[in-house]
Amino acid sequence: MSSAIRAVRGMNDILPGESDKWGYFEDTIRTWLATYGYRNLRTPVVEQTDLFVRSIGSVTDIVEKEMYTFIDHLNGEQLTLRPEGTASCVRAVIEHNLLYTGPQRLYYSGPMFRHERPQKGRYRQFHQVGVEALGFAGPDIDAEHIIMCARLWRLLDITPVRLEIGTLGNLESRTIYRARLINYLERFTDQLDEDARRRLHSNPLRILDSKNPAVQELLKDAPRLFDDLDEESLAHFESLQTILRNRGVDFTINPRLVRGLDYYNRTVFEWVSDRLGAQGTICAGGRYDGLIAQVGGKPAPACGFAMGIERILALMADLNGIYTANRPDVYVVHQGEMATGFAWEVAEYLRDQGVKVILHNGAGAFKGQMKKADASGAQFAAIIGDDEAQVRKISLKPLREPAEQVSVDMAEISILVRKINPTKN
Repeated sequence: MSSAIRAVRGMNDILPGESDKWGYFEDTIRTWLATYGYRNLRTPVVEQTDLFVRSIGSVTDIVEKEMYTFIDHLNGEQLTLRPEGTASCVRAVIEHNLLYTGPQRLYYSGPMFRHERPQKGRYRQFHQVGVEALGFAGPDIDAEHIIMCARLWRLLDITPVRLEIGTLGNLESRTIYRARLINYLERFTDQLDEDARRRLHSNPLRILDSKNPAVQELLKDAPRLFDDLDEESLAHFESLQTILRNRGVDFTINPRLVRGLDYYNRTVFEWVSDRLGAQGTICAGGRYDGLIAQVGGKPAPACGFAMGIERILALMADLNGIYTANRPDVYVVHQGEMATGFAWEVAEYLRDQGVKVILHNGAGAFKGQMKKADASGAQFAAIIGDDEAQVRKISLKPLREPAEQVSVDMAEISILVRKINPTKN
């Protein structure tokens, strides 16, 4: 006998109960983004591989080791499950000429895919919310992204979270710094780990982000990118800091802050929690002014950020009393042929009034049905037997408070509707 088929390792089911928490988060996100004027964009899960090679960088870990790439057997195209969302967003903006009407504030959400070793806070299928502002050149939009994140952490009651910011300068300043960093690290090649040696000449800035303590010790005396920054990038960074200070946003400058994607320039930032172990970054982003041209569009400035949904949900306080949107208001219990017909009528009437109702399906004694009513989380059980149906009455039993069971008719049930949902007229 064959064993049962299980989910792919690192790709997880989200079960009822847990999905309620996701729903609460997603509702909060939509409202939060609307208050800042961001509109939703939805892109395909599968893109041409070259999109990510061009945008993320051919020598990044994502492109070299982590992408799910395959050949479409119908036309021979090389396709990839999206490992991140910015490249797809930029591709869509270019393809549909969205910048023709002016700068765009956009957001997206959904699953991303990376083939890596699953661990706490890191999965092969993971979910992100991404926020992108395209066509804005000034540091004010960088600050807006950081400030709106600070608001979100308050909305979700996520504490403590610390903000680290940095700047990568422009391409010319990074080129100068890259040569100086390589020259320094080449003196310690025998002390670098395998990963750092592999990156030394292809992507040396990523070594700054090494989690190896021995490598970090070597980097203490390494050249600093800040020493090679161009004047415009320094002015941009100073203006960003001024806005954040004026808005009361605390931050730490991290001169070694780099991102794992090649398209970043100038501002980079990360929101970090110490409650998630090694996978402490819950939200990160920055400016990517060259990406639109790199993907084939007319040059335009841009910046954005993405947050990992799984990591944020792991930090959310116990919200069992808050995210109850999917719990029923009423569970209709019934027994008897006449009662069943009347129960259908009652359930549909209540739904017309905006009440969430579960109508018991299948046979069963009242005692068993009442256990299911209680387990459903409903506020009330509507109990209907043939006797009640004959006189068109419903016995209403409160399930969450010590109140008496009462008998009401169809006209009086509107009182129940107003009690459950006071916003209903």
